Amino acid sequence: MWRGSRWGAFVLVVLLAAGPMAWSTGPARAAAQTLRIGYSTWVGYGPLFLARDYRFFDEAGVNVELIKIEDPKLRFAALAAGRLDGLVTTLDTAALNWKPNFQFQSVLGLDDSKGGDGIVSVDTIKSIKDLRGKRVAYNYGSVSQFFLSVLLRQNGMTEQDLKSVNMQQDDAGAAFVARKVDAAVTWEPWLSRAKRAPHGHILVDSSTTPGLIVDVLLFRRGIITDHPDAVRATVTGWYKAVNYWKKNPADADRIMAKAVGGWLKDVKTFQETLDGVRYYDEGINREYMAPGGQIYVTAQNAIDIWSSQGKIATKIAAGDIVNNSFVLAK
Repeated sequence: MWRGSRWGAFVLVVLLAAGPMAWSTGPARAAAQTLRIGYSTWVGYGPLFLARDYRFFDEAGVNVELIKIEDPKLRFAALAAGRLDGLVTTLDTAALNWKPNFQFQSVLGLDDSKGGDGIVSVDTIKSIKDLRGKRVAYNYGSVSQFFLSVLLRQNGMTEQDLKSVNMQQDDAGAAFVARKVDAAVTWEPWLSRAKRAPHGHILVDSSTTPGLIVDVLLFRRGIITDHPDAVRATVTGWYKAVNYWKKNPADADRIMAKAVGGWLKDVKTFQETLDGVRYYDEGINREYMAPGGQIYVTAQNAIDIWSSQGKIATKIAAGDIVNNSFVLAK
C-alpha cells in the first residue's frame, strides 16, 4: 500500500520557507478555520479530495488545504515544524514518529487494507512458519514490516528467524517474480503479478487482518486543543464524502481519481486499487475507535513491535496517539 517522490523534499522546502502558518481570527474567517493536511498518493485518501471539491468541508465549517508530500519522513518533519496542522498515514507509522516533544493524535480512521497488501511466496511455502530460514524481502521500518511482524509473532517467530532482505515494496514484488527471493511482502499490482507467476502464490493477504493496516487522520496536539471545532468539522466532511461515494460511486471515483492523480489518475486503475481497500464511514469509525477497540489493539501492537526493535526509545501507550472524542461525540 503506497503511502515517494523527489518532489516531497521540494514541497517541504517551500513550506519551511513560507514561515509559520497564520490562523485568521478576523470576521471573514470567524466561521471557518483553515487546516493544512499533508498526504501522499493513495486511493484510501480519495474522500479527502471529494470533501474538498464538493465543498463538504466548507459545509461543515472548515477550510482544508491538502499538501502533497510523498515521503512520510518529510511529512512528519513538516508537521513537527508547524507547517502542517495534520497529516494522513498508517497507524503504525504514527506510532513510529510520536515523541514526548512532538505529540499528535489520530482522530479518525480513513481506510483499511482488505487484500491490497500481502505476502507472496514460492509454492513450497504453505504457512507463515514455513518462512523460517527463507529469503524474505520487505521494506524495513515500513507498514509491510509491521504486517509481517504481527503475523510472525502470532506464530511464535520474529524477523530473526528469516533471512531478511531490505527492499521497497515494488522492488520486493519484482524480486520475487524474478525468483531472487523465496517470499516478499508487497502490495498491488505485485500481489496479482506474483500470483500469476508459475512458481508463486499469495501466502496471506490483508483481508485476513481487518483493521491492522489502517490509515488515520492525525493532528498536532495544539491544533486539537486550540481548534477542536475545525477538527470536528474535518471529521464531518470525511463522513459526508464517504456517504456520497456509497450513493454515487461512479461519479465519486471519477472525481477522486483525477484529484488524487499520479499513478491513480486513470479511473480504472483507481477502481482496481480501491477493490483492496475499505473506506471507514461513521459507523465503522465508532466501532473501530470505541474504548478498547481495534485501533487501540493495532496501536499497541505497533508500539510493542517497534519498541522491541529499538525504533521507539521512549515510553508510549496507545492512548497517547489516539483521540476518539471526535468520533464518539454526538
